[in-house]
Amino acid sequence: MRPETIKKLCCPFDKADLTLTEITKDLDENVLEGFFVCNSCKRLYPIIKGIPIMSPDEYREFKPEQPVLKRWSKELKGQSFENFRLVSAERWYRD
Repeated sequence: MRPETIKKLCCPFDKADLTLTEITKDLDENVLEGFFVCNSCKRLYPIIKGIPIMSPDEYREFKPEQPVLKRWSKELKGQSFENFRLVSAERWYRD
């Protein structure tokens, strides 16, 4: 995924800005693996082989995304993934 393309994207649900976490890049600085998180709704959109997965929730399946997120657990910084959204670890302590 090219850096100039990344700057043009927003959350398809609420049009909010996205925060990018880069995992791997190629020699041309294109993002090969990583993920976006919406600053508003906290939806997580993985980038796999340079392609962002930004489908509506009803067309996404958790099971195929689970191995990738497990591999990226360090970058999730203790947060979990529920209903395609990042959930803070603090939430579990409050409930």
